[in-house]
Amino acid sequence: MEQHMHDHGSALDTARQGMPADELLCDLADLFKIFGDTTRMKILFSLFEEELCVNEITELLGMTQSAISHQLKVLKDSKLIANRREGKTIIYFLADDHVRSIVGQGYEHLTEENHYDENI
Repeated sequence: MEQHMHDHGSALDTARQGMPADELLCDLADLFKIFGDTTRMKILFSLFEEELCVNEITELLGMTQSAISHQLKVLKDSKLIANRREGKTIIYFLADDHVRSIVGQGYEHLTEENHYDENI
């Protein structure tokens, strides 16, 4: 079996070519910070299967409407959720399948059986 040696120069060139601009990486880091709040994660999970109004989310999570409304604004400003009006009620839902995928992939990573590298 032929063994390949690590080519430092080639690896570095490849990594350099694939590196996005600093501004985009900063925006990406800011996006992931939005996921770093338990209440926001609860809201995102609550919208996984159902579109809900603020009263339903408040009841589901057992929190005040002002706390939920604040987090809904953060999520909406970050384009992670969207809403529509039905009469006087505003209905919230996940903005797109990317949001579902990001949350779902993170959850799967945490809950898979052998996600720790045994070689460490």
